[in-house]
Amino acid sequence: MSDLQIRNLRPEEIFLAIDWAAAEGWNPGLSDAGCFAVADAQGFFVGEIDGEPAATISCVNYDDRFAFLGFYIVRADLRGSGHGLRIWDAAIAHAGSRVIGLDGVVAQQDNYRKSGFQLAYANIRYGGIVAAPLRPPADVVALDTIPFALVEADDATVFPARRSAFLRAWINTSGHVGRALVRDGKLAAWGVIRPCRTGHKIGPLVADDRAAAEAIVQALLASAGIGEVFLDVPAVNPEAIALAEALGLKPVFETARMYTGLIAPLRIERVFGVTSFELG
Repeated sequence: MSDLQIRNLRPEEIFLAIDWAAAEGWNPGLSDAGCFAVADAQGFFVGEIDGEPAATISCVNYDDRFAFLGFYIVRADLRGSGHGLRIWDAAIAHAGSRVIGLDGVVAQQDNYRKSGFQLAYANIRYGGIVAAPLRPPADVVALDTIPFALVEADDATVFPARRSAFLRAWINTSGHVGRALVRDGKLAAWGVIRPCRTGHKIGPLVADDRAAAEAIVQALLASAGIGEVFLDVPAVNPEAIALAEALGLKPVFETARMYTGLIAPLRIERVFGVTSFELG
């Protein structure tokens, strides 16, 4: 068999990894490629055999201390050939000395542990058909009317690194809709909904409490209309699970959030929806 040649995916090629993720059932967003490239254009890799894609992976460096790994996929007919390990090693090398996070397939936890990853908690994807409210809550505003510095600072309480460029792209990309709730002059909740291969996903969804999170969800649903909706919820946040269940959503599948080292303390109780399993 010909040798595997590993190279960076160019920004305009990231759709390849996204298409493969879609084929694996991960249901990516329609505009994810452009947003992901902004985070770290050098963090996406493809392994090729005779010029044909054989494996993909990403390892996005957010800052000098934290990276997030995703899109680890080997073409079905080549699995078990060692190509996965080679492209994995290339991605890990890109991270350098950074702590790496991932949302991995639960059944692969033992393999991830061999590379130094330890389980932090599970994330559960909930999905189902949800009817949009007749009108959104009156006190919810468009997210892009909130000073970006406030959103960025709030995001830093729930994510292990500053991700300014990615966050700007995520909020402002065409088709993405963001909403926010301000209480007593402070940002109490905010979230984004985006169209995906199937339905819409809400993420991130960050809130001080369930009531604030629900207000954002209702406003986001009003913008999207009736249809299938997905929400990725940290299993360690019971209020987030209660919100998903109150919406009539059901568990679809589960991932293992794992890290290779210590991260700054995060307010996971404020995370009602994960941004993306691929980029954290």
